[in-house]
Amino acid sequence: MEIRKLSLISKLLGLLFIGSNLIPISNKALSQTGSNDGEWRSYAADAGSTKYTNLEQINPENFDQLEVAWSWTSIDADIDLESILGNDAAENISFGRLQATPLMVNGVLFIITALNQAAALEATTGELLWSFDPQAYLSGYSISPLGYHHRGAAYWNDENEARILFATNDGYLFSLDAETGEPDAGFAGGRIDMTNGIPRADRSIRDYTGAVPLGTVSPVIVVGDIVVVNQITSNRPHYKERPPTFVRGYNILSGELIWTFNTIPQAGEYGVETWQEESWRYTGNGGVWTQMSADLDLGYVYLPTEAPTNDYYGGHRPGDNLFTQSVVAVDAATGERVWHFQMIHHGLWDYDTPAAPNLINISVEGREIRALAQVTKQGWAYVFDRATGVPVWPIPEQPVPQGLIPGERASPTQPFPTKPPAFALQGLTEDDLVDFTPELKAEALEIIDDYIYGPIFTPASLPDETTGKRGSIFVPSAGGGANWPGAGFDPETNVLFVPASNGAFTPFMGTLPENESNFRYYRLQNRGIPGPRGLPLLKPPYSTITAFDMNKGEILWQVANGDGMARVENNPAIEGINLPPLGGGGRHPVLVTSTLLIHGKDEGYGPVLVARNKENGEELTAIDLPGSPQSAPMSFAIDGKQFIALSVNATPTPKLVVLALPEQPN
Repeated sequence: MEIRKLSLISKLLGLLFIGSNLIPISNKALSQTGSNDGEWRSYAADAGSTKYTNLEQINPENFDQLEVAWSWTSIDADIDLESILGNDAAENISFGRLQATPLMVNGVLFIITALNQAAALEATTGELLWSFDPQAYLSGYSISPLGYHHRGAAYWNDENEARILFATNDGYLFSLDAETGEPDAGFAGGRIDMTNGIPRADRSIRDYTGAVPLGTVSPVIVVGDIVVVNQITSNRPHYKERPPTFVRGYNILSGELIWTFNTIPQAGEYGVETWQEESWRYTGNGGVWTQMSADLDLGYVYLPTEAPTNDYYGGHRPGDNLFTQSVVAVDAATGERVWHFQMIHHGLWDYDTPAAPNLINISVEGREIRALAQVTKQGWAYVFDRATGVPVWPIPEQPVPQGLIPGERASPTQPFPTKPPAFALQGLTEDDLVDFTPELKAEALEIIDDYIYGPIFTPASLPDETTGKRGSIFVPSAGGGANWPGAGFDPETNVLFVPASNGAFTPFMGTLPENESNFRYYRLQNRGIPGPRGLPLLKPPYSTITAFDMNKGEILWQVANGDGMARVENNPAIEGINLPPLGGGGRHPVLVTSTLLIHGKDEGYGPVLVARNKENGEELTAIDLPGSPQSAPMSFAIDGKQFIALSVNATPTPKLVVLALPEQPN
């Protein structure tokens, strides 16, 4: 571990009691109404993941005047991995995505880099105050197939102390003094090994890529004096015996383990009967890959869980497999389950619960409801009373296609929300194929004739030489629908904004050599389904933003995220054709302000930050960015001046870019 301290430490959180902008705010004050007092103390503005700020200096009339106030180049570029690890080992360290959303407290930004370094920056200039290197890269290959990346940290303070908390890709939990960047020695010596006490999580045993057994890529969350820690294990397993990725609560001051919630129930626990043939004894994964949310008044933390081991074949784990692919409400003080809802029984599609649930207060037919909305890869938002888990609108079970691979025992039904309507394409029919010309439509029909396709929840299949079928088409793809960018919520209008993608995908299933795997069947390759002549297989739009009136559970509007898409528009097969809006801008996280909906867009013509009219989705204006937007944007204010910050994948090194309006002449 390495700590670097620089100047301006006096501006840090040690000045908690000086000046009107430096009064400490307890964690309890972070409600589900967005950021407070111009700060951004939680990953998504507040513990309820609204992504909302009431700052309005930046508005529809002046958004196009935004300019770069300052930018900060990731300090990952300063690490000479070849000198540290050697050439061969350094080649296995993939990184580059600065995906973290910074926090802003008392004039200081806190960010986690792709290589899991923590940094504190002066918020108006970007001057580096301190940095801390946990040296996660010494563990070798990242736990994530995306390489080393991280989405951010959590902040805690009381009247005397302040801490930055984060867990690393190689499975360690750190608590840093927010003023100095020093590990808190009182916090179990400064770091906690998250593999301790987890079945089959032996650091000396690596998967075939060389990754450690457990790690974290998303922020931990603070509820009172408990830090709740999420974990994942590799989603590229070749063996059914994998570590379960339990969720744990630790005392923030001492580092004492207070509770463990077993996302895969163990002997005698509620839900263990959903793991038939005692498959709970060896199955892993099933934890929380993404961000979490919390209701600080109820004292509940909400866990969006992922798929169990082997995403597309579950013959070795019969049963519904609680608590995987669920949202689970847990008492943050004790770790006891309060309620749960499983959105995918016996997962076969890699439809991990991808994003933090949005905690929203809505009014439905005269009833005031403290609700929770969980957006998903499968293209639905599931809505519950967040205190009780009772669905706000019915979610009946409906029959779904059954397993097509020998030994598979798929669930006969899956939950289908009645409201709100789906925000992404679900299932595949001939009417969904690209049809810019009759010839292209005919070619698309020929392509899908090689596959099994049908409604949502069509399961994977094996190649069949007799029929010529190569596998099954999933729509949405394993990438969603929605994904980690999640949704944003306007607490003034009760509107939920959901960025999403539409795409087709197939997992090519087969067998691995017996000396490399004990799965009967395994996904050998994932790939999208190429359409005719280099075009997409499906009709546009390919990415969208949908606005839901959450009082009614209805769509207010849905727009394509971007009109153009270079590989479509420049394709000679459609020269001269008047194209509809294509939605080539990608699925980027949103920032909701009192006057605007703000998000990134990258259509292949240069990355931009977009401002939309919240009432109808109209794109008002866009400003250029120096790289492709990577993180969720956030906003803060210092001395009456509003800023917007986001990470971009600039060349050659990622940057944090901070935007503001130009200074007005005196």
